[in-house]
Amino acid sequence: MNKIHEAFAHGKAFIPFITCGDPDLSATPAIVRAMQEAGADLIELGIPFSDPTAEGPVIQAANLRALSAGTTTDKIFQMVDDLRQGRGGEAVTIPMVFMTYANVVYSYGTERFLARCRQIGMDGLILPDVPYEERGEFAPLCDQFDVPLTSMIAPTSHDRISMIAREAKGFIYLISSLGVTGVRSSITTDLDAITQVIRSTTDVPCAIGFGISTPAQAHAMAEISDGAIVGSAIMRIIAKAGRHAAPAVGAYVREMKNALR
Repeated sequence: MNKIHEAFAHGKAFIPFITCGDPDLSATPAIVRAMQEAGADLIELGIPFSDPTAEGPVIQAANLRALSAGTTTDKIFQMVDDLRQGRGGEAVTIPMVFMTYANVVYSYGTERFLARCRQIGMDGLILPDVPYEERGEFAPLCDQFDVPLTSMIAPTSHDRISMIAREAKGFIYLISSLGVTGVRSSITTDLDAITQVIRSTTDVPCAIGFGISTPAQAHAMAEISDGAIVGSAIMRIIAKAGRHAAPAVGAYVREMKNALR
């Protein structure tokens, strides 16, 4: 039974993202546990890739640090299994999804990748470089292994919004603005109009990401959707604090979650 719905069952969801293995994979479990304890509703775990085309400089740098530290997909699978089983600390029970790129899944073997996701208790997959028209290469296997492929809707989706939303499973990732990930001083896209179209089409929850960094921004995004997604602001904390980032990340997640309550 997929658990993504649990993230949205008790009000607005706060969804933090981190790149696994930055600064090294031994530091990642403490950060994940700190985010769960601080009130995160769902966690996106990034599997690093050498050419993360959707990412801005902060997360690109995190990917390079993780890869340089020897992070691999197999090592991340083992880390997640340890987190789910409570090895080395408190078990992580909230929903978690992977965010990575098609090439990572292809090179591992799509069916093998998804089977392993199901085995270790991952709840979904986000592939930002796979457009709606090409999701057929992944979606049937994702359905087979109950690891939903998250649909992404951008400000440029226009008349495709309803079409994408109609087939969405798990949750919808609404991209706040054009460009790559990264902190933005303001978000000016007419997201309210987009979320109205989504809600008229499906009951699948919708969370907004890209550019959110402050409690006020998170609150504003959650007012018009079902949750807020934050990545670059968290990865900035990790870049500064390194292996001892867990307390600072936990404090940030708690502040952001409180803004959504």
